[in-house]
Amino acid sequence: MEQTKDLQIPEDFMEKWQNVVNTATELIGIPAGLIMRIVDTDIQVFVSSHSKGNPYKPGDSEVLLNSGLYCERVIETGETLHVPDALKDDEWKNNPDIKLNMISYLGFPILLPDDHPFGTICVLDNKENHFSETIKKVMDNFREIIENDLKTIYMNWVLGEENKKLVEFIAEMQYLRGILRICAHCKKIKDENDQWINLEAYIESHSEAEFSHGLCEVCAEEIYGNKPWFEKQKDPK
Repeated sequence: MEQTKDLQIPEDFMEKWQNVVNTATELIGIPAGLIMRIVDTDIQVFVSSHSKGNPYKPGDSEVLLNSGLYCERVIETGETLHVPDALKDDEWKNNPDIKLNMISYLGFPILLPDDHPFGTICVLDNKENHFSETIKKVMDNFREIIENDLKTIYMNWVLGEENKKLVEFIAEMQYLRGILRICAHCKKIKDENDQWINLEAYIESHSEAEFSHGLCEVCAEEIYGNKPWFEKQKDPK
């Protein structure tokens, strides 16, 4: 869920998705077609059809968990939900959409390429509606269009994040290639704040490198002689 918050949907895709929900409502002859999106802990109306009698507005939102909304069930199960008439269904007769007189529902889950839920695409009616198998197939095709668009958007977003990291890395390398003021004796480096800091600390703060300490052969021999260090530890002399 957290991945969708930073995912920006380009304007041309928004126009395309608007046409999708408009077409769905015109084709089926119903008042509401929606694309819902998860934002933090809420479920939000992301795209709403321009159809007569549609009570939903873009930006309308509810807390998703335990909301009792049709869309909560779709996201929770990852499966299609069809409710022909909520007023005749004990499980759905008190759901929040009843207050808007939306008693019939058909919804499909929308997933991101990494299988995290993005939201749903759904249609709602103010009267009993046993959506035909043909309508269900059409709506599933619309869902596939949205998911394919999300693949493109998501990959561009990932590449953008990687490019951002690359630009930062190049800038850091260019900085490190400059002349560094280093103490000839203790090898500390004077940073951009004119503070003398250890070489390891400087490199760790200006890159993703980490240090693991050991002894080279020359230093090991100077410290421990020819004997392995563990034997030297046993030798009292």
